[in-house]
Amino acid sequence: METGAERLEAAAAAASADRLRRASSFGAAAGQYAQHRPDYAEAAIRWCLAPVSGAQPVWVVDLGAGTGILTGALARLGADVVAVEPDQAMLAELRRQLPGVRATEGSAEALPLPDRSVDAVLCGQAMHWFDMDRALPEIARVLTPGGMLAGLWNVDDDRVGWVAGLAAISKSGTTLSRWRATPEADTEQGALRAGSSWFAPVEEREFGHGQRRSADSLVAAIATFSRMLVMDGAERARTLATIRDFMHRQPETSAGEFTLPLVTVALRAVRRP
Repeated sequence: METGAERLEAAAAAASADRLRRASSFGAAAGQYAQHRPDYAEAAIRWCLAPVSGAQPVWVVDLGAGTGILTGALARLGADVVAVEPDQAMLAELRRQLPGVRATEGSAEALPLPDRSVDAVLCGQAMHWFDMDRALPEIARVLTPGGMLAGLWNVDDDRVGWVAGLAAISKSGTTLSRWRATPEADTEQGALRAGSSWFAPVEEREFGHGQRRSADSLVAAIATFSRMLVMDGAERARTLATIRDFMHRQPETSAGEFTLPLVTVALRAVRRP
């Protein structure tokens, strides 16, 4: 008979396998990801970089860069940026989108960078995929003392009625209420605090944001979420059809373009000397 400890171990192994499967699912949809995923509120990016803004130029790593959505924003703000991404298909799309930006294969747990070589490490919609026990000391290694580690996430603002309804149907992505309700011990903020030997206490801010959408483009964006990408094809088609039908029945989203209400949540922590 299986013991309680064995059941817990099996459940943990299954959760780890699912996390790895979802984390590695994006490459198959790299082009759609680049086209449909939202950018980040510029004020949030500036807030993340503010503690190191005295460096000229600011040397920044976009870690888990995906197709370069945050990378491009950092470059436009004048940062000297290198994109680090483990997935070959995502990296190829990033290089296609941003041919003038340095981009290299690598991961949070094994950064291809020298010690104390960068002012900031930013992670857009990526930190939740890291093995934080290994990633935090590795990130601390490449940061200069006083350097900045920051994460950004776009979450749907479900204080708006139709957004809450969409979230209930899609069961994908993260909403503002879910973010706020998650126990700190289960969040990236908690993981950063656990790394306090390397980083000062975490600061958090929320920045209102939005993206112009149509019903079809929003469905296309939802189709790039990891939960959708790992679904059986028939189930994914049914789920997306249900979402599309919901969008066409809402007065706010049924007649052409609209603004999807988002909040960019930002966490930042300074590297201790």
